[in-house]
Amino acid sequence: MKFLIIQTAFIGDVILATAVAEKLHQFYPEAEIDFVLRKGNEGLLSHHPFIKLVFVWNKKQSKIKNLLSITKQVKAKKYDVAITIHRFSSSGLILGLSGAKQKIGFDKNPLSYLFTKKIKHIIGDGRHEVERNQQLIADFTDSVYAKPKLYPSNQNFDAVSKYKSSNYFCIAPTSVWFTKQFPKEKWIELINSLPYKMIYLIGASSDYDFCEELISKLIIEKKEHCVNLAGKLNFLESAALMRDAKMNYVNDSAPMHIASAMNAPTTAIYCSTVPSFGFGPLSDNARIVETTEMLDCRPCGLHGHKVCPLGHYKCAYSIDIKNLFPTDLKSLI
Repeated sequence: MKFLIIQTAFIGDVILATAVAEKLHQFYPEAEIDFVLRKGNEGLLSHHPFIKLVFVWNKKQSKIKNLLSITKQVKAKKYDVAITIHRFSSSGLILGLSGAKQKIGFDKNPLSYLFTKKIKHIIGDGRHEVERNQQLIADFTDSVYAKPKLYPSNQNFDAVSKYKSSNYFCIAPTSVWFTKQFPKEKWIELINSLPYKMIYLIGASSDYDFCEELISKLIIEKKEHCVNLAGKLNFLESAALMRDAKMNYVNDSAPMHIASAMNAPTTAIYCSTVPSFGFGPLSDNARIVETTEMLDCRPCGLHGHKVCPLGHYKCAYSIDIKNLFPTDLKSLI
């Protein structure tokens, strides 16, 4: 059997899509499983033990030309089953013209009329996104979803081993969307309240200045315990570091999904979005923290906004820092 998974959206979406690969591998351990993703996300699947080939679509340069090139390459592979998890026309085109015997995707895709099978995608029905995605392959696996998983190499673990000489926390303080991001003042309050362990701030290189400013506002005793690693680790090195943290503090964003894929301890902070959308943490040791105030404006959107539509951002500022600590404080010591 030859399978193709298509997910050309963002980092977190690709991570959640690995659950489909896990499930296919469980049922078809000898099958060839390939993947299509957008340029910049390919590092997530480096060293993956059973995803054989990764097609990388460069969406920023010659977008249409590169899309047609990927589509041609996919068709040449003659897949038995091709699945698109992405719900936009670009992935619909790749799937529709793939020549696969079975072409499966969600009905929301504008080109779903080209598919051999369409599945309803409903947000807000209590199911997690990995459960929704599992529907795409339920007919030839089963209805039980697998969890997403990443596979850092020994080299990835070696690269972060120097940071693991003592117990530590990881904090991923930023998000692409402002209203998904816990405010800087609240992060400072949290860090100043944490037990004395090493604290590693993680993120992309574009997050470095934010993290530097955050550290500069800490009390003196905390500054020497807080290290800015934003832009210094790749995806899988970050995953390797997060796996062994005493706790990972994250927004509703990609680092939360990295923690899920490593079954790492997670405290996920929800501001403008809500867990009922179905993108919450999946680790065995995971907590969700959100405001206890009943706000008529929350949620204000599925993906968040660049600014708070009402200007007050109460969904974030009303979160009590005390709620970010587990009932059993000894678990953080």
